[in-house]
Amino acid sequence: MASSEELKPIHSLVLDTGPLIKNDPPANTLRAKAEQLYTLPCIISEIKDAATRSRVETTLLPFVTLRSPKPDSVKVIREFARKTGDLAVLSKPDIEVLALGYELEIERNGGDWRLRSEPGQKGMNGRPPNKPVEGEEAKEPEATLESEVEKLTLEQPRTEEKSEEKSETVPATEPEVEKQPEATEQQTEVEKQTEAKQESEQQFEQQDTPSEDDSDASDDEGGWITPSNLKKKQAATSGSTPSAPVQKTLQAAVLTSDYAMQNVALRMGLNLVAPSLARITHLKNWVLRCHGCFKITKDMTRQFCPSCGQPTLMRASCSTDQFGNFTIHLKKNFQWNNRGNVYSVPKPVHGSANGRLPKNAGGKNNWGNGLILSEDQKEFTRASDDQRRQRKKDIMDQDYLPDLLSGHRSGGNGKIRVGAGRSVNSKRKH
Repeated sequence: MASSEELKPIHSLVLDTGPLIKNDPPANTLRAKAEQLYTLPCIISEIKDAATRSRVETTLLPFVTLRSPKPDSVKVIREFARKTGDLAVLSKPDIEVLALGYELEIERNGGDWRLRSEPGQKGMNGRPPNKPVEGEEAKEPEATLESEVEKLTLEQPRTEEKSEEKSETVPATEPEVEKQPEATEQQTEVEKQTEAKQESEQQFEQQDTPSEDDSDASDDEGGWITPSNLKKKQAATSGSTPSAPVQKTLQAAVLTSDYAMQNVALRMGLNLVAPSLARITHLKNWVLRCHGCFKITKDMTRQFCPSCGQPTLMRASCSTDQFGNFTIHLKKNFQWNNRGNVYSVPKPVHGSANGRLPKNAGGKNNWGNGLILSEDQKEFTRASDDQRRQRKKDIMDQDYLPDLLSGHRSGGNGKIRVGAGRSVNSKRKH
């Protein structure tokens, strides 16, 4: 088969931003290894560098299909990432890239039978659609190597028994042969001529056919069946030649260098393609651990410790062994950053009848207005409700104004900002 007709290793490949920016792997390699390339429109908009954006738009974008995942696929990925503890560090484009890979996986393989619904699930969700369910067809157990060998070795003694029977019947006909010596001499001459012809024909066929290895010839001559020549014996008995090795093709895969995305993809069972030296080696689960009271919570959406109430929750990896022992893996030389913990809170200022505050209320440039220090503040409750309402808004709504235009800013990873920040004692605030 020509190289142009060979199947590519991957049919549908979803691209993330990291490999596109670093050009690892190059565009030529991506086109050579995948039949179809997919990405999201927001992935292209994440590339800010002019030279990189021009390179991607010139060399790769004409061969890439822009596609957005369905809301159902996004919901599945979000729920699975919440169970693994990676949802807090995954951005919206990251979740959509995994959702698109999940969607293509279902389309190409006819369902999610080869994926996992839970992070700790041992097996797959189901069986391939084309394979029979146990009990419906082929109730006999799968044949092992020993059983196949036994089946094949039982066939050869039958021929030996037949030859022994023939040899045993020969003495019974010897008296008759003695009575007709002339006929036997003619038969022996004819048999010798036919045997000579058969031997010459076999030699001619052996010259045309390629010579086999000495080990195989010795095995065939001896008649022994070993694991090395089992397939050849099966093909010889069935009268067919061994089939060529089948080239496997990944129906759908995700290309990313983000460790959190790789963790979610591998735990779910999605095919992962990672750049060189950028693939994780251990799968992890994540929890939140309070640095103040050392309490652990599995609710990754919390910002305040449920025990002591302080905003000192930190993300830590964990594992559970075969005996059910739960272990937290802490950083070896971790040091808590105390910057921004000591500062003076601006004095409270009374309100007015019209609801307006004085000019310098909340300190210089009003940096102390709406300062959130605990979970039971009305400012935190109001901000949580606004954030929940903001996620439900449609971006195509005419009354919706994005944060980029409104000037509203939140904390890292879209969380509500707690405290005054690291630069609370800078001159621009006092």
